[in-house]
Amino acid sequence: MNRNDWTHHLIPAIVRRDPYLQSHTEAVRWRINDITGKARTLQGEYKKFSDFAAGHEYYGLHRNKEGWWVLREWAPNATAVFLRGEFNNWQDQGEYLLKRVGGDGTWELWLAPDRLRHGDLYRLGMHWHGGRGDRLPAWGRRVVQDNHTKIFNAQVWAPEKKYKWKHPKWRRPDAGPVIYEAHIGMAQEDGKVGTYVEFREKILPRIKKAGYNTVQLMAIQEHPYYGSFGYHVSNYFAASSRFGTPEELKELIDEAHGMGIAVIMDIVHSHAVKNEVEGISCYDGTYTQFFHAGDRGNHAAWDSRCFDYGRDKVLHFLLSNCRFWLDEYKFDGFRFDGVTSMLYIDHGLGKTFTSYGDYFGDNVDRSALVYLGLANTLLHEIRPDAITVAEDVSGMPGLAAPIDEGGVGFDYRLSMGVPDYWIKVIKELPDEKWNVSGIWHELTNKRWDEKTVNYCESHDQALVGDQTIIFRLIEEAMYWDMSIAKQNLRIDRGIALHKLIRLVTLATAGGAYLNFMGNEFGHPEWIDFPRQGNNWSYHYARRQWSLRDNPELKYRFLAEFDEAMIRIAAKYDLIRSESPWKWHEHVDDHTLSFSRAGLLFVFNFDATRSFTGYQVKAPEGRYRLLLDSDSPEFGGFERLQAGQTYTSGGGFHGDDLQHFINMYLPSRTALVLEKLKRS
Repeated sequence: MNRNDWTHHLIPAIVRRDPYLQSHTEAVRWRINDITGKARTLQGEYKKFSDFAAGHEYYGLHRNKEGWWVLREWAPNATAVFLRGEFNNWQDQGEYLLKRVGGDGTWELWLAPDRLRHGDLYRLGMHWHGGRGDRLPAWGRRVVQDNHTKIFNAQVWAPEKKYKWKHPKWRRPDAGPVIYEAHIGMAQEDGKVGTYVEFREKILPRIKKAGYNTVQLMAIQEHPYYGSFGYHVSNYFAASSRFGTPEELKELIDEAHGMGIAVIMDIVHSHAVKNEVEGISCYDGTYTQFFHAGDRGNHAAWDSRCFDYGRDKVLHFLLSNCRFWLDEYKFDGFRFDGVTSMLYIDHGLGKTFTSYGDYFGDNVDRSALVYLGLANTLLHEIRPDAITVAEDVSGMPGLAAPIDEGGVGFDYRLSMGVPDYWIKVIKELPDEKWNVSGIWHELTNKRWDEKTVNYCESHDQALVGDQTIIFRLIEEAMYWDMSIAKQNLRIDRGIALHKLIRLVTLATAGGAYLNFMGNEFGHPEWIDFPRQGNNWSYHYARRQWSLRDNPELKYRFLAEFDEAMIRIAAKYDLIRSESPWKWHEHVDDHTLSFSRAGLLFVFNFDATRSFTGYQVKAPEGRYRLLLDSDSPEFGGFERLQAGQTYTSGGGFHGDDLQHFINMYLPSRTALVLEKLKRS
């Protein structure tokens, strides 16, 4: 190898692909060295790195083969730890005193088989110099809340019959993730907290029929406040009991796998709730056991605690938590929440990230970045088919690139600018002023070497304080004029644009696509969890499926269009194909066309003008109309004949021979054309 080849070899791949990263080559190199070096250190004498992340098999409450109970917890600052519960009248008693084992602050208690029973409630009595307090075990797998007192306790969970998996070795299909983001509690129409069972019985079949191949479940890790949407976690190893039992969650995931649907979950390792009894904020009497000291340990914007990713015991806790959900519940991956907050010491608050220098330097939390790289290393070692998604608004280069290339190892990053763009356009401009060049730029402006999740809107846009796309387009007319018997120009406009927005966003997706439940049929109401301000009402913490199912309402048109476009995307493996190629763009006419996966997509965003004999540049060949957003089955006006064919004819544009389709292009319409094979 000559000197030039050797120098080239030393330059990380993401730098070779992006010349703007050249001045940050050393910072990219340390990513590789720090992540891989830390993995080797943590692995130590273990055979595999994933063996390090097995703390859930040691800590917490377990029952051995002989029926004896063993409880272990890590509390280095504690002076005494007692097991307290219904079985000893919630007293600190000597026979329930844990003993220190080893020198790292681990406490342990062995109990005879008859001392605990399935369903018993318990806590830990934690003592430290100068104080004491009740604590729920940090490694506890089951936490329940009393319906009357609202107090949380850990619960012994050891049913006689363990759940028997029907699909224990299921692996997700080789397809781009088409993700249905869902919340178990608010997935039902009734004004209450929905359950795992109801979701499995009533919602999974809808997701399957709609064509989604991945479900992303929110709010699975236990959280004290329902209205936090699951983002203020208290008990990292406990599946939220407000939705049901561990067995019921397992059956939900098992049945999804039987349908060919992968299940991923939101995992919140970016911060922790401040609660001290239910959570781990001051677990052993110190605020620094899991978290940074001082101001850095508090997230002012989120009113929560910030993990210290530089401590090996914290890495052990979090990495074991990642593995736990794969081992115990057979989840297929994670969407890591709040990655931007983790990556930067200032949490990225108030920053615009307009310069590459913003992604490097003293503001980057190197320990947090290393943790994310370790988590990806771990998950893909256990499950090579696992899905990992980073929720990052900063656009840090390499986040979804392999670690050995200078990246952090995520499979996908969320295209968080896309929904913000759509809301901004809808909010600030009448569609007569929408710019198709701007639309194309926003939807395709991504790092070509990193896979992304495109989406029009997630749960964020549906929360109180914001509005969904459909509500911004139609507003209060949704409440009165969605009957198929009524005519309303605002309704017609909203339905037409809703379809165009979703199709163009899906068709330009860089590897994956996401939709929040109900948005596919234009759910008319926002999300507002029960709270004092709404008199603890569940009215807005639900999804009104009856609107979609009612044949007399226009919601079904949006749902059926969504099904049709996703069916086409699956058939042609659209979102994993090569990037779309733009053929036509006319800003004044509001028209756009591009090809991808052998399909030609043609859009007319114009509010009033339909074009006759309109020339759209396209590759030579014959085409058949595959999807027409103006079809009556999708609430359109049937201005085109279903299945009609087109021929791209040649003509000179200057000295160049180009090919065009002459077509009738109705206003506010999107068409998908399939190129026919030569006979």
